[in-house]
Amino acid sequence: MSDDEYRSPQVLVFDVNETLSDLTPLRDRFEAVGAPAELMPLWFAQTLRDGFALTTAGAYADFADVALDGLRSLLPGVRGWSGETEAAARHIVDGFAHLAVHPDVPDGVRRLAAAGFRLVTMTNGSARLTERLLAGAGLPDFFEALLDADGPRCWKPAPAAYRYAVERVGARPEQAVLVAAHPWDIDGATRAGLAGAWLRRGPGAYPQTMLPPVYSARDLEELADVLVADRA
Repeated sequence: MSDDEYRSPQVLVFDVNETLSDLTPLRDRFEAVGAPAELMPLWFAQTLRDGFALTTAGAYADFADVALDGLRSLLPGVRGWSGETEAAARHIVDGFAHLAVHPDVPDGVRRLAAAGFRLVTMTNGSARLTERLLAGAGLPDFFEALLDADGPRCWKPAPAAYRYAVERVGARPEQAVLVAAHPWDIDGATRAGLAGAWLRRGPGAYPQTMLPPVYSARDLEELADVLVADRA
């Protein structure tokens, strides 16, 4: 793939969880059921781990089902736990339906769409919840397609997940950039032939063992600055 193709992407494929959506309110849901808020990132990471493992084994399960299983395992281990585990787990997972986008997302999305980029989402979660998330910010009409892992029946970072996303909009991998807050997602997309744009939403450094992003930005507004300038 040439540098020129990377400098002139046509399609931006967005991850959703943590990239577009702010998961912080899920911490409140843990506290509401009597569990420490600090369990939230551990649980989210465990959900991803188990979904990745199923994909590697050639199997598939929906994000919500994997997330519920993780909570059924974690919550009874909370010191002094006396809650009703199933009800508590479902209360937490239901929180995904009530999330909002990060503050930088609306302006970044509008600017990228106005510059002529084709916008798509591809999530290991639910396209239905993606639509609800974007509707809350007045953004669904800026996206050409809202896709999820149920389409290819595999989770990112499997190559088939990224190829499914670009094929659904009639593009080639080398015409697309995966926008994500997770290095594993950037690495997976790059190995599938896309370019990667890493949003540095957390404090961590990008892992040296993974393929690096073509673009790196503090948030979506800064990434829009870079991509729009490249297109000018």
